[in-house]
Amino acid sequence: MPFREVNSKMVEATVTPGQRLFSQRGAMLAYRGEVSFTPNVQGGQGGLMSMVGRRVAGEATPLMTVEGSGTVMFGHGGHHIEVINLAGDTLYVEADRLLAFDGTLEQGTMFMGAQGGVMGMVRGQVTGQGLFTTTLKGHGAVAVMAHGGVVEIPITPQAPVHVDPQAYVAHHGDVRNKLSTALGWRDMVGRGSGEAFQLELSGSGAVYVQASEEKL
Repeated sequence: MPFREVNSKMVEATVTPGQRLFSQRGAMLAYRGEVSFTPNVQGGQGGLMSMVGRRVAGEATPLMTVEGSGTVMFGHGGHHIEVINLAGDTLYVEADRLLAFDGTLEQGTMFMGAQGGVMGMVRGQVTGQGLFTTTLKGHGAVAVMAHGGVVEIPITPQAPVHVDPQAYVAHHGDVRNKLSTALGWRDMVGRGSGEAFQLELSGSGAVYVQASEEKL
């Protein structure tokens, strides 16, 4: 289900009978047609176990199911919105950044330590981001929120990408992540804080970075 970008902070989705989408509760701004909004209690496409996993992970951002026939406009908190189209791959994204997504996508939860080892766990402790990350897999569209706009940076085996962990929004593809200490990195760019960390992403895929260090 494609999303049409109305502007940088609003998207519109077309809802047709027999299809559904999920959105963050409170994200509906306006709609036309016969559309229903119901609290989601099954944890999305992943079913009950996905819901349990999200609650254990602290990733249980309330969702609502959107069904019917019409068009719905979404936005939340004046945040910038980026639409990401998946073609069978998996998107890794913080749950609170999800604005809306196709109901056909399979939803799950991944323990970050499983990708980054001990450093993946450290990342959650140091940056304030969750130890668990929501995954969306399949063919469909996802609308995510960010501060100050988003840029997509390709990741290739020959060119890993280093990202300020606070600017990280999401990534997709066959990508591994680890947190590394970069002494003097923040000092060199005028943001010295006594501790400096970089999130290194390697493999094949892309990472989405926001133009801010502010969390949602």
